[in-house]
Amino acid sequence: MLIPGNERRVDTREILDGFLYSYRQLDTSAIKLFEASVHLYALIDLLAAKGVISKEELDEHEKGVKERLNTSFKEADIGVRVRREEVDKYTISCQVKIDCESRIHLCRAACCSLAYPLTMQDIKEGIRWSLGRPFLNARGQDGYCVHWEHSDCRCSIYENRPAVCREYDCRQDKRIWLDFEKMVVNPELPGHKTIGGPPSP
Repeated sequence: MLIPGNERRVDTREILDGFLYSYRQLDTSAIKLFEASVHLYALIDLLAAKGVISKEELDEHEKGVKERLNTSFKEADIGVRVRREEVDKYTISCQVKIDCESRIHLCRAACCSLAYPLTMQDIKEGIRWSLGRPFLNARGQDGYCVHWEHSDCRCSIYENRPAVCREYDCRQDKRIWLDFEKMVVNPELPGHKTIGGPPSP
């Protein structure tokens, strides 16, 4: 029930800020849990193997354990995805140039069906992200980015597109091209893969 006099419509920015706060808290908790798990499992392994522990040994043993737990966290889909390397996308000078118009009939804009974590800059600008898998870019039921316009094969937010879109180079991506120069496309397209993953892309 609304309190009398408070029937105003909630601004979408308030909703977004609420989601951002919640997801940031969840992300912080997941990171702390990950760090604690690394220390705990490293300690258990060493105790089982030897009975004497030194800090140097713990630090060294932790590296291998961290890799194993990192894989487990990814498989368990724990943590939110946000690109932790903050970069101002508008300052990226070395942007990849691909002759997409001559290739799009083959690749079907497969790069626009890939999932990737947004930066806080993208999120604050209003670039849509998946509510079910924050903060991966939002995709429609067909698997393509919601900002992709099927009618004319254009990006509706091209000037504001994320950094990963500006930096992405499909030439060596075997998910798309078996041979870029000869224009031999991967027959398994379209494939909806994820670039990067928790706890850090």
